[in-house]
Amino acid sequence: MLLHDSPKLGLGSGAMTVIGALALLLGNAAIAHTITGNDANYVQGIDGPAIAPFIYLGAKHMVTGYDHLLYLLGVVFFLYRPIHVLQYVSLFALGHSITLLTGVLANLQVNAYLIDAIIGFSIVYKAFENIGGFDKLGNMRPNPKAAVFIFGLFHGLGLATKLQAFELSSNGLVTNIISFNIGVELGQLLALSAILLLLSLWRTRASYTRYALVSNTLLMGGGFILTAYQLTAFFSGKV
Repeated sequence: MLLHDSPKLGLGSGAMTVIGALALLLGNAAIAHTITGNDANYVQGIDGPAIAPFIYLGAKHMVTGYDHLLYLLGVVFFLYRPIHVLQYVSLFALGHSITLLTGVLANLQVNAYLIDAIIGFSIVYKAFENIGGFDKLGNMRPNPKAAVFIFGLFHGLGLATKLQAFELSSNGLVTNIISFNIGVELGQLLALSAILLLLSLWRTRASYTRYALVSNTLLMGGGFILTAYQLTAFFSGKV
């Protein structure tokens, strides 16, 4: 169900609670995410297969990846049937798995700031779709499943750039990258489960319908913040 199919949306005083909570999350999202500290040192010091550690790093990276999670929130916001959730999330997972693996193993060089800007734009795109923005285009309305898969490719490139920032040993590289990707999928499953649980609880309340517009507008705003942040970094010479 898209927003325009919902009953009339109103903005009550309770909307301020929703705005405050989402604004806090969007504020954190502006600083993006990467592999730093002890995790970074550990990755660069590995020589040989390290399946469990890379699964852990992949899961941790996805769970703390605000941009990926905001996009997933937009994707499932109006999906009610489990089969639809499975279809869309599978397309997203397939897309980012392809480019994560090929990006690192084939040493596909892309600018991390530009890729992360596109990832931010993917959030804007999905939120705009959720509020029925594309319906005015008539027959030119983009295929939502194709869009999820295509943006999944860019999200995978974003993940690849985080690993490409390090000097990774060629010894066990294939095993480690596949393990990292498995971890990403496990982290996505964990995060998605939490998102769906919270959405399911929220949908039992009248506020879900009333504040759907506010939520997706804030989601779009968060995407704009991420996009602007990354483009500013790119054009300021941080490349």
